[in-house]
Amino acid sequence: MKCPVRNVQGDTVEQLELEDRVFALPFNEAVVHQAMVRQLANGRQGTADTKTRGEVSGSTRKVYRQKHTGRARRGSLRSPLLRGGGVVFGPHPRGYGQRMPRKMRRLAIKCLLSAKASAGELVVVDQLPLKESKTVEMAQVLRALDVKGSALVVTPKPEAGLVRAARNLPRTKTSPAALLNVVDLLSHKFLVITVDGVRCVEDILTRERCASRSG
Repeated sequence: MKCPVRNVQGDTVEQLELEDRVFALPFNEAVVHQAMVRQLANGRQGTADTKTRGEVSGSTRKVYRQKHTGRARRGSLRSPLLRGGGVVFGPHPRGYGQRMPRKMRRLAIKCLLSAKASAGELVVVDQLPLKESKTVEMAQVLRALDVKGSALVVTPKPEAGLVRAARNLPRTKTSPAALLNVVDLLSHKFLVITVDGVRCVEDILTRERCASRSG
């Protein structure tokens, strides 16, 4: 399939041939959902912890005798029923990590790229030159490209000037092509990517190296 390439002024300068194996696949909702859940789960620290009645401080002596007090049968002060006692079924440190085959992870990204390409939410630019790396420059570029709403800006490799210009824009994030992921694609409506970034993403998702392109 072909996609128009635009410059920073918003004018179409050429037509770019996109790899059908990356940008023309049917949407697989199950794979995309599983990849999203996996990424969010792997981002959890799993350090939440509570103390059981065997871990809280306090005496284990019976508070008062069992019978003939007219009160409820009361044991240790560590009882979960009392203030300062242990916690029943509370969280403890654990790992939330999930595994997923590489082919499925790549398929999820391909499905999202294909969906954005078919919905007109894929914006390809020839390059993103910024003279002073100012936020106002980046805002003008996005406005010229008709990007309204959240945007994910992808380049072949991290560019300090571009990151500095976009970091103060709301709902705008920059990312190198090698770190393109499902959550970022789902969290941003538009994908703004350079021509070299497109080729690098295609090389990565088709099991080819992009070292020569990314430098």
